[in-house]
Amino acid sequence: MDSEAADRDRVDAIIDQWAAVRPDLRTDAMAVFGRINRIAAGMGRRMDTAYARYGISRGEFDVLATLRRAGEPYTLSPRELTATLMLTTGGMTGRLDKLEQAGLVRRNPDPSDRRGLRVSLTLPGLRVIDEAVGTGLEVQTAALAALDPADAAELDRLLRLLLPASED
Repeated sequence: MDSEAADRDRVDAIIDQWAAVRPDLRTDAMAVFGRINRIAAGMGRRMDTAYARYGISRGEFDVLATLRRAGEPYTLSPRELTATLMLTTGGMTGRLDKLEQAGLVRRNPDPSDRRGLRVSLTLPGLRVIDEAVGTGLEVQTAALAALDPADAAELDRLLRLLLPASED
């Protein structure tokens, strides 16, 4: 097998199919975003597996990580969490319910707003997120090891340029 054939992937096969039926199409963007989507899906599955060890999903990880990044006392309002994670209030309530049942967060009345709540990491929640973030970084670092450091830095630079064009 020559090196060009060895470098082909599933996205190339899709691009070839489009070229056969619609040779008028420029599929460069499709190739790039097809690969980005496949990488995101594959890494998502790997991250799900990594976080499952701690009894949490990726979505629950995001809540715990947002609280952890807020710094001591690791407390935010549900509204602040919802805005940071771009979730609906219903989606956030479901995540908080699961995390509270697992003993990883607690909801307390907001001392400055009788109608409000504050969500805080518990000590077990702090331990889980600190371990889970390390495990997640190991998974991501292992995947990125497929590139040499200069290529990884260039990929980061290019994705940083592309990101604003993809955001709402």
